[in-house]
Amino acid sequence: MKILVFVKQVPDTTDVKLDPKTGNLNREGVESIMNPLDANAVEAALRLKEKHGGTVTAISMGPPQAEDVLKKALAMGCDESALLSDRVFGGADTLATGYVLAKAAEKIGDYDLLIFGRHASDGETAQTGPIVAAFLGIPQITLAETLDIEDGWAVATRSTEDGSEKVRAKLPALVTVCGEINEPRYATPINIMKALKKPRMVWNHGELDADPAKCGIPGSPSVTKRLFEPEHEHVDTVLFNGDEETMAKQFVDMLEAQHLI
Repeated sequence: MKILVFVKQVPDTTDVKLDPKTGNLNREGVESIMNPLDANAVEAALRLKEKHGGTVTAISMGPPQAEDVLKKALAMGCDESALLSDRVFGGADTLATGYVLAKAAEKIGDYDLLIFGRHASDGETAQTGPIVAAFLGIPQITLAETLDIEDGWAVATRSTEDGSEKVRAKLPALVTVCGEINEPRYATPINIMKALKKPRMVWNHGELDADPAKCGIPGSPSVTKRLFEPEHEHVDTVLFNGDEETMAKQFVDMLEAQHLI
């Protein structure tokens, strides 16, 4: 079985500032990590490989430093990696990103299963995985909390408002996973050393046979007109001391003083 797992490099903090001139996120000086839910996707892929056999290829689109998250995926146990890096890919929205990732899957070929994290922590759109499935014309399962392969089908359970449901999709298929699906493993020192010897490809738009008009900004129909930080309100904090009855009385007295009751 050939599994492709997709990972993204994201900022390791919520304290990312905006560039007032460009309106874009200013990530300078902010450490980057593997998107947390993508680590769950890698773990899901590795567990399927250990149970059913096969290979796992980790794929990421980004600048050269995105190689760091692929190194982590290799150290966790993936067999090879592919970095999709080209200035042509810059500024891509989820549609243009999905197009490039789908071209990478087509270049690799003969895949059985594609696995994504549910969403990226820096965007939270949950669109990229489904977009890739649409470009490839394959079935998809989203928000999977369990995942296995049975007789050529991807079988998963998903939570719903009324409980849970069990669904399946004929391979080849794409699945997006939730954090509840597993606990990602840590890379061991020996696997970190092994990762240095594993195949690592770097592909640009030409090597992917990707149309530049469908990549990056030209291929992105969605446009962000303006980004801004909300105003931060500073309010006084009142601490109550004493037993429950005393604190309750202090709280009521404060509300009365502010004419709220």
